Amino acid sequence: MVEYLRIGIIVNTFGLKGEVKIKSFSDFDDERYKKNNEVLVYFNNEYIPFKVNTYRVHKGMNIVSFVDYDHINLIEKYKGCDVFVDRSKIKPLKKGEFYRFELVGLDVYNQEGNYLGKSIKVEDMGHCTNIRIEKEDKKTFLVPNIKEFIKDVNLEDKTMVIKVIEGLI
Repeated sequence: MVEYLRIGIIVNTFGLKGEVKIKSFSDFDDERYKKNNEVLVYFNNEYIPFKVNTYRVHKGMNIVSFVDYDHINLIEKYKGCDVFVDRSKIKPLKKGEFYRFELVGLDVYNQEGNYLGKSIKVEDMGHCTNIRIEKEDKKTFLVPNIKEFIKDVNLEDKTMVIKVIEGLI
């Protein structure tokens, strides 16, 4: 069965030549939107393949155009649609590197082995990313996604160990 990974959402059109603004939920946007790469737009309960024509970043947004969609009238109906890639086409990362989606849903522990909660989201804060952890009481806190705080990630065990400092939780 094909598994899809959500990489963004089309938030608006951009100009009259069929470009769209895509808010990213992905790593490596420049790789995802390489010319001739295929992405899938979820529209009317189906995944529609689109071939990337152009990609650039403008004011923090991905601006993408697709082959055969060269006018606003052809692309406007896809505003608000999620953008996906086939998960099997994502290349493996180096040891110790993780895609954002892999960091969600992990049980989180401190360095002493005490359970803290579950990672529920990776949030982009502009200059860095943070991992949102939900405690058992449903309150949340953020942990910077840097090696000083993220001490271990074990995808097989679905666990993460973080360094807790005063004021973090």
